[in-house]
Amino acid sequence: MSDATPHPIRFLLSDMDGTLLLPDHSLNQRTVDAVRSLREAGVLFSLATGRPPRAMLQTIEALGVDLPTAAFNGGTLVHPDGSLLVAHYLPAAAALTTLALFADQPDIEVWVFSGGDWLVKDPNGPMVPREQAGLGYPPVVVESFEPFLVRIDKIVAASNNTQLLVALQTQLLPKVDGEAQVSRSQPVYLDVTAMQANKGEALVTLAAFLGVPLEQTAAIGDGGNDPAMFQRAGLSIAMGQAQEEVKRQADVVTASNSEDGLAQAIERYILNAG
Repeated sequence: MSDATPHPIRFLLSDMDGTLLLPDHSLNQRTVDAVRSLREAGVLFSLATGRPPRAMLQTIEALGVDLPTAAFNGGTLVHPDGSLLVAHYLPAAAALTTLALFADQPDIEVWVFSGGDWLVKDPNGPMVPREQAGLGYPPVVVESFEPFLVRIDKIVAASNNTQLLVALQTQLLPKVDGEAQVSRSQPVYLDVTAMQANKGEALVTLAAFLGVPLEQTAAIGDGGNDPAMFQRAGLSIAMGQAQEEVKRQADVVTASNSEDGLAQAIERYILNAG
């Protein structure tokens, strides 16, 4: 690993939770200042997250992001005015397969994101308050997910039983092979999205839209859905608290999100890269 990338970075794509944001989902001033310095230096900056577009608005405004952003792990790319650049929906057959597998599990909560709404059958699930705090809005309670099959952005299995989520990921992957992406955006979340709904494809699409060669892009993140963009970026940066499997797939590792890891990475690997 090197402290400098051989190509000057012109575009940084950043994960949000666990990367840009503190553990309580807030932004600190050093991060805000680092992103401002980045943009003042002429480096483009945008976001890629498992969150829905609606849950990105406060951060976009706080940072002054004026480029398209990637929601739902890259399933939806949205212009600053809310119009769509790209949208990839989960095929109905893959959604039904996923929901059938998750329905048999007593230790998980199943959430569906569709049309801007967060849909749940049980609003009193123990994981709901955490998600509501992160998203900034409550779920919509439904009796069935089937009416929404034509436009599902993401299905999530949420559980504090992380080993169960690992096992479910292993079980589901061959069942939806070629139809859906299955990744753990955080240890307690297993995300299922369309095949093209991944952060690697999002980085490629955004770089092409901005006219930036991939070798002049950088990506930073901490979750199991972030190596997809690591593999396409010219420079990949893992957060210090990321799992070892994620760190191994990055070019460099910065400090944790509670230690201003993103700001340190911007300062060390992009602004000061020689």
